[in-house]
Amino acid sequence: MTTTIVIPARYDSSRFPGKPLAPIKGADGIRRTLLEHTWIAAQNVTDISAVYVATDDARIAEHAQSFGANVVFTSSNCKNGTERCAEAISGLEISPSIIVNLQGDAPLTPPWFIQDLVNALKETPKFRVATPVLLCDPTARAQLIEDRRGGRVGATTVVFGKKNQALYFSKEVLPFGQAEVFHHVGIYAYRPEALNVYRAWTEGRLEKAEGLEQCRFLENDFQILCVEVDPRGREFWEVNNPEDIARVEAILRDLSDTVTTRPNP
Repeated sequence: MTTTIVIPARYDSSRFPGKPLAPIKGADGIRRTLLEHTWIAAQNVTDISAVYVATDDARIAEHAQSFGANVVFTSSNCKNGTERCAEAISGLEISPSIIVNLQGDAPLTPPWFIQDLVNALKETPKFRVATPVLLCDPTARAQLIEDRRGGRVGATTVVFGKKNQALYFSKEVLPFGQAEVFHHVGIYAYRPEALNVYRAWTEGRLEKAEGLEQCRFLENDFQILCVEVDPRGREFWEVNNPEDIARVEAILRDLSDTVTTRPNP
């Protein structure tokens, strides 16, 4: 089975225009863009056949090619990363068994998050979509709550059933009472047929209300496997708003084993 990573990247964002090109200082003191940091994270995942940046923006494409990334142009009509991944894969000669959607705002993604995600999907044939979830420690839970109080649309939370099938995703902090909160890590692994049917569906009311692409699967009775991942002592956060950059830079400074340079060919 072959696995391909697609990094969907768009320039226009209502909360953070030009986000993929935002500079972030790594542990080595060198500033690289959010997109390049994410591409480096993808390069450090084992057993991957290819990594592509999928975009409709010439500025992003030119920058991605400058650090050696393969680029696939997609249309400006893509409403979200899943649609962009589906369009990107349909235009390639390769036919991967699993496609990973690595959001371009996740430079802190450890390689084992993706490896565990892919392995879980391979081992659970009844599911055609999988996504990682991370049990929040008290600090992360407090940050989620503080973001909401401050009116910031930040990280996503998820609730799931006994067999690890997703029940709901939200930008609110779920569940009520917040005794045990799971952070939804914005990465997806799909079988090709999942992307094919997704493109045929229209945006649903929950997807529109939450601003979350994965709700389209749930609204069409399509099960999503939640894969709990182990941070192994690392702090994880995504860049959802400009204010998140300082936090991500602080985390990178504290990670002595974080790969912040171009991986060896």
